[in-house]
Amino acid sequence: MSSPERPSRRGFFLKAGLLLNGIVGVVLAVPVVRYLLSPLSRERKPGYRSWVSLGSVANFPAGETRFATYRNPVVRPSDGETATIACWVRNIDGARFQVFAVNCAHLGCPVRWFPQSNLFMCPCHGGAYYADGARASGPPERGLFEQRYKIEGGSLFVEAGDMPTPGALATLSVRRPSCPS
Repeated sequence: MSSPERPSRRGFFLKAGLLLNGIVGVVLAVPVVRYLLSPLSRERKPGYRSWVSLGSVANFPAGETRFATYRNPVVRPSDGETATIACWVRNIDGARFQVFAVNCAHLGCPVRWFPQSNLFMCPCHGGAYYADGARASGPPERGLFEQRYKIEGGSLFVEAGDMPTPGALATLSVRRPSCPS
C-alpha cells in the first residue's frame, strides 16, 4: 500500500494563487455586472421628475439673466449642499424664458454670466456662450444645456430629474419648454 502523497510547495502556491485570482475576479465583476444591469432594475423615486419653483417671475426682470438655485426634490440626509442645484435664468422678453444648467458643455465647469459683454464664460478652458446659450468660442462643441420650464400662478418652475447632458439631448430636443400663450 502506498502512502498518501504529500502536495508539493509549488502545487500548493499554484492552487492558492488560482483561488485568490478567482476571488479578486468575482469581486471586480460584481460592480461591472450591476452597472450593466442597472437600467433594468432602476427604480425612480417618487418626485424624481417634478416641477420645482425658482421663485416669482418678478425676480427675473425682462431682458436680464439671473442666477438661481433650487433644491433637488429627491435627496438623502447625507447629500447636504450637493442637493442644491444652480442654474441661470434668462428672461427674454417678459413672457419667454430660458433656464440653463450652470455647467459648461465641455467638461462641466461652472459658467459665469458677464452682463458687460452679454456672454457666459467658462473659467476652465475659455469657453464662451452667447446670451441665448449658443456656443460663441472655445472648446465646447455645443451650447449650454437648457432645462424645461413653466409658469404657473406668477411663479417660474423648472423640471427637476434628469440633468441636461449630451445623453439626454434626444429627449430634451423633443420636449421644448412650455411658454404661456
